[in-house]
Formats: sequence, structure tokens, C-alpha cells
Amino acid sequence: MTVETTSVPSPTRMQSLGKVNRKTLILIPPGFMLLVFFLCPFLIMGAVSFYYRVPDGFYERDFVLTNYAAFFDPVFLTALVRSLTLCAVISLVCVSLAVPFTYLVSRMRRTIQVPIVILLLCILTLSEVILGFSWTILLSRTAGISNVLVWLGLLDRPVSYYPSSFAIMVAMLHFCFPFAVLTIFPPISRFDRSLPEAASTLGAGPIRAFFTVVVPALRGTIISALVLVFVFALGAYLFPQMLGRPADWTLSVLITDQAIYKSNIPFAAAMSVFLCLICFSLILGVGKLTKKSEI
Repeated sequence: MTVETTSVPSPTRMQSLGKVNRKTLILIPPGFMLLVFFLCPFLIMGAVSFYYRVPDGFYERDFVLTNYAAFFDPVFLTALVRSLTLCAVISLVCVSLAVPFTYLVSRMRRTIQVPIVILLLCILTLSEVILGFSWTILLSRTAGISNVLVWLGLLDRPVSYYPSSFAIMVAMLHFCFPFAVLTIFPPISRFDRSLPEAASTLGAGPIRAFFTVVVPALRGTIISALVLVFVFALGAYLFPQMLGRPADWTLSVLITDQAIYKSNIPFAAAMSVFLCLICFSLILGVGKLTKKSEI
């Protein structure tokens, strides 16, 4: 005669199972939103990128590689190199200005830090449309910065600084600078201040201590800020459209031009997929570099 015994889970195991179930339940809503609002549209866009565009028409369902073969066209390659170069310069300049600025702000008193952070947040509340129109006025010939330079005697007559790639860079730096500062500020505010002081006691000046102690310790944060600004600049539409010439347009403007004005939806979808893949690869690369720097 055998007696069957049932194993009763221990209280510790039941608590761990409860924690796992709670974490799973918490992840269900964002996972569902990610599936509905990102993954499904991305898959639809990827499918449309293989459709065949009907000449002088819309498109029809098919599986062709013509849209991706257009990437090797010299016109697209030139626009791609120009866009990536412009975004790289914007990200480098923006983060190069944001790192010392944030370091100086972190060393200030609390009463000074709070107004600066509030001012940066106020810039983030402004839309790209307002900022774009503001820079069109500031860089214009009639009521822009050049009139102030003429009044100071630095210029002979007012000039217009837009449309140009310089105007795009200035507007994008103004727009992305708060994002870079707010990304760098939390890690740099927790930075041990005794390390630069120790470097100064060993004979290093403030600038040398900053570049030899602070910057290497914040390498992962700086790389994350670089990629964040690069992605923002690469996806910007209004600033290149309003402040640039057609020769200065980025990929996002070219996508809109192909989709709306030329009715080439498959090619616009192919460029969108390519743009998303660039952003994904940058984010994954930054994640690996950050993990290595933490190790």
C-alpha cells in the first residue's frame, strides 16, 4: 500500500513566483503598446518597401528589390553621406559644448542650478515649428543677427544666413542641447569631486584634470548623449525643411518628399526602413559599449 504525498511549495518560492508574476504583469501593457504602435507599423512599412510602384500611379502588391537598388544611385548616396555628416557634426559639437557646461553647472550652488534646469526644460516645451520660425527671423537679413553686427561695426551691410547648412546646424544645436545636458547631468552630478581635486594636488590644472579624470569616467554617458543627439538630428524634419536648401535636406525630408510630393510610397518606405535600421544599430552599439565601460 503506497501513500501519495504532495509537495507544498515553500514560502520563499511562493514569494519569488509572486514577484515574477508581478513583473510579467507590469511588462504586459508597455509590451502591448510596443507591439501595436511600433512593431506592427514597422512590419507594414517593411512590406510596402518591397511593393512595385506603378509609373504615374500609386503602387501594387509585389516583391521587388527596385526600391532598395535605388540606394546605389549617386543622388541618394550623396544625400546619405551629406545627412550622416551633418548629423555627426551636430552631435559632436552639441555634446562637446554640453559636457563642460553640465560639469560647471553641477559644481554650482543649488539656487543657481534650479533656474538653469528650468530654462532648459522651457526650451523643451517649445515645438519645432516655433523654434524654426524664430531662427528664420534671427538669421534673416531684415530683422536678424546681422543687423546687430552692422550696428556694432563688424559688418558693412545686413546679410541672410539661411537657407544654408549653417542655419540647420544652429537650430539643431539649440534644439538638441537641452537633451544632451539632461542626459549628462545625473551621472556628472553624482561624480566624486575628490578625484579632480586629487589630480590638482598632483600638479594637474583644472582643464587637464577635466579631460584626464572626468571625461574618461563619463565615457559611456558621453557616447549615449552623442547617439541621442545623432538620432534626433537624423530624424528632424522641420529644421532642414525650413532653414535649408534642397541640397541640404536630410533623409527625413527626402522621405517626406518621396511619399507626399512624388507619390513614391515604396521608395519612401524603403528609406524609412533604412533609417530605422541605422538608429537600431547605433542604439545596440551604444548598449554594448556602455556595458563594457561598466565592466
